[in-house]
Amino acid sequence: MTVLETERLLLSRLSYDHCEFIFELVNEPTFKRFIGDKDVHSLQDAREYLHEGPIGSYEKFGYGLFLVTLRDTEKPAGICGLVKRDEFDDPDIGFAFLRRYRRNGYAGESAEAVLAYGFGSLELRRIIAMADPENEPSVRLLERLGFVYERDVRMPDDDHDISLFAIES
Repeated sequence: MTVLETERLLLSRLSYDHCEFIFELVNEPTFKRFIGDKDVHSLQDAREYLHEGPIGSYEKFGYGLFLVTLRDTEKPAGICGLVKRDEFDDPDIGFAFLRRYRRNGYAGESAEAVLAYGFGSLELRRIIAMADPENEPSVRLLERLGFVYERDVRMPDDDHDISLFAIES
């Protein structure tokens, strides 16, 4: 079910049909480096990741990460959406794309749609974002989207700080 559309992209809810895509995405080296190792070593693990993550989030919060599909080929390229973490009052935007689809502007295009959805349909007042300071493309994208650096934070089970950014409606 498509939730959001842009000129080049369709954003829809993830389902258990996307286990193979999730398995590939979360095991890319840059995903593991900058987002984290999600311990997805099989399609069953991918199913559990979907159940505990995006699908569970839709049920609990009414939003979550969306599958980003290329409109012209209908191929899944990445994920983008809102995540609610226990550590923070505000939801945060997250995005990740398969390497072969990076550097095409898809992250920015999908993030703009998610921000409009969050501030419009969901009536959020504030959205945060987190990025490893060494992930320069993500930091630049967040700044281009209007996010402002607030502080460094350390997530549970992490051994280094990451940068927290915020944007308000």
